[in-house]
Amino acid sequence: MKKKRADELLYEHGHCESRQDAALLIMAGKVRSGKDALVMKPSQEFPADTVLTVDSGNEFVSRGARKLKDALEKFAPDLAGKTAADIGASTGGFTDLMLSHGAEKVYAVDVGRGLLHWKLRSDPRVICLEGVNARTLSPAEIPEPVDILSMDVSFISATKILCAADSVMKPGATAFILVKPQFEAPKHDVPPGGVITDPAVRQAALDKVCTFVKENLQWTLRDVSDSPLKGPKGNLEYVAVFIKNG
Repeated sequence: MKKKRADELLYEHGHCESRQDAALLIMAGKVRSGKDALVMKPSQEFPADTVLTVDSGNEFVSRGARKLKDALEKFAPDLAGKTAADIGASTGGFTDLMLSHGAEKVYAVDVGRGLLHWKLRSDPRVICLEGVNARTLSPAEIPEPVDILSMDVSFISATKILCAADSVMKPGATAFILVKPQFEAPKHDVPPGGVITDPAVRQAALDKVCTFVKENLQWTLRDVSDSPLKGPKGNLEYVAVFIKNG
């Protein structure tokens, strides 16, 4: 039997308005083949008669929103009238979460293109800044200082982006920084496969980010907690909450 791409099947079965939207649903981890088999990528091929299903129980466009949810509800539960920035937005889980808490506007920043979920692309409260390298982010891209900033980046140390993030935050703003030890630790401390199991290495990676903030930014550390959701390979990550002094 002829095989078809997952995004093609999803579109043909009427689950979304375009193949691009289908690809976004797949990348958000919301599409399954059969009862439990998660579809991993838009180009994954299946027999033409395969029935794909879309998870309807997810509250947000991406499971990544769960990483920030508890910390946001503790330190910034009401974002009514607030402007936010989501650095490393990807499909937009954090953006979606902040909108659900009343954010008036969210700048969704990502170096990639075509990743932000169609629901957010069509939301007038969302400013999609795709193809933007966050290392050089400045008020030129985000002209109004933000009240809330979230950051979830991969394959780069958070310390490479924090100063740029600071430049678009207003005094008193709250920053939620996801610290990923696998991208902060020295290469010799990251085992093959990229999963860090040594608590000392994880702690050193967290300390690296917090020390950088202390030495380079006028921010105060409010809280550090384990992310309730591990990384794709099972890495333990941290949510660090800072307040910009002003």
